Amino acid sequence: MSPRPSADSAAPSDKDIRAGLILATVTTLLWSGNTVVTKAAAGVISPGSIGFYRWLIAFLVLLPFTARAVWRHRAEALRQWWKLAVLAALGMVIYQSLAYVAAATTSAVNMGVLQGLTPLIAVIGASVLAAERLTPGRLIGGLVSLAGLVYLTARGDFATLIDGGVHTGDLLMIVAVIANAFYSVFLRRWRLPLPPWVQMQCQTFFATLLMIPMWLLGPKSLLNAANLPLLLYAALLASLAAPWGWMGAVARLGASRAAMFINLIPILAAAIAVVWLGEHLQPYHLIGGALTLVGVSIGLYEPRRIEA
Repeated sequence: MSPRPSADSAAPSDKDIRAGLILATVTTLLWSGNTVVTKAAAGVISPGSIGFYRWLIAFLVLLPFTARAVWRHRAEALRQWWKLAVLAALGMVIYQSLAYVAAATTSAVNMGVLQGLTPLIAVIGASVLAAERLTPGRLIGGLVSLAGLVYLTARGDFATLIDGGVHTGDLLMIVAVIANAFYSVFLRRWRLPLPPWVQMQCQTFFATLLMIPMWLLGPKSLLNAANLPLLLYAALLASLAAPWGWMGAVARLGASRAAMFINLIPILAAAIAVVWLGEHLQPYHLIGGALTLVGVSIGLYEPRRIEA
């Protein structure tokens, strides 16, 4: 999940490009690390607790820096309140809550690979809901990615899908990824007339409100030395530092060039999971992940038009 990018800038300087590459790399690492943090949080803090605390902390930390801007744009924010609430529900509540629940029954490697589908699902969704053209490349890319997705969720054995169905954690993660992809679709379709950080502040407000029932009705976890670092990573680095870095990268590199870094998340998440969590890469991870990434690359590829 990230705030709306600005338009691609023309002829950026070498200094801007270097700074943009650094920001895009760091941001991608932060988001990849959040996938592993989500997996590590399973068993040490309940999904309702980490979801509620995460967005509450992000809201409170961001508020001193955005309060004046939010007040200046309060009339427009009130007019757009239901759209901001829908965006918060898709990109913050449904996506991250399902990811926290899925982490209990699937691996961080699988989660990272499935997250790699987000840009392609967003592109296909935009073709349906945002009146963007569905090209043959996007259709082919979707089919190739679907093949990789099926192979991955089947753990390399298609008979398991027939005998036991889709693994629960993978299924929840697929729904989470679809929700996050449609966050991007609606963000693009609505193009809310609010500055990115004002949108972010309003969305964290609605996310906190929407998480209250899950926090109150579900099991509650006390903060301790085991879960506090994970919570702070999610609240400060993944929720605030990463969007800030991403906006800076898009401003310097342009939206299309910066978007290519998103495709590195599955690879980086898998590498971090192997090193940090001690997970083991299996052949089905490599084959399913490769098919998924190839499909995403095909779907997002747009050949340059040569002007006469």
